[in-house]
Amino acid sequence: MIYIQTVFRAVPAAFSTLVPLVALMVSLVGGAAHAEVKRGQVTNLPIPRFVSMKATEGNVRRGPSLSHRIDWVYRRKDLPLRITAEFGHWRQVRDIDGAGGWVHYSLLSGVRTVIVESASTNLMARPQSDSHVEAIAEKGVIARLGACTVEWCEIRKDGHKGWVQKTALWGVMADEVRD
Repeated sequence: MIYIQTVFRAVPAAFSTLVPLVALMVSLVGGAAHAEVKRGQVTNLPIPRFVSMKATEGNVRRGPSLSHRIDWVYRRKDLPLRITAEFGHWRQVRDIDGAGGWVHYSLLSGVRTVIVESASTNLMARPQSDSHVEAIAEKGVIARLGACTVEWCEIRKDGHKGWVQKTALWGVMADEVRD
């Protein structure tokens, strides 16, 4: 904002009403383009973000400590989870169904996985609808996440890999691009 005012200081008086308007427009557009990413207080990593279950079993608690009641137990290794908050060694997570609670960080992994949400999803050879079908993934399959474009993600499962439309997956942000 100060830069813009400095640049327009020598503008003729006839344009003086235009300067505040231009400054406002630039600040609004610039603010939207450079929106602050919420960061975790503990890790300084983006919130929300996706992780996966490292363990084959993990307690989901009502609060961020061992003294809080266990509401249920996740029993699926590599299950993708969305971290929504951090507190000490605890992460508040949500699963594909929106259910969640607090999980100790040692039970989580940064390895990215996704769940196929659509029935009989084609894994394509390239990120194009007219590409060759490499395999078919059924609804509920958990796969490793690879590269992502704006619309497609590469996934791997049991020796099979291919590109799937991002809308068929849970565990990846809609605007996320990965190399």
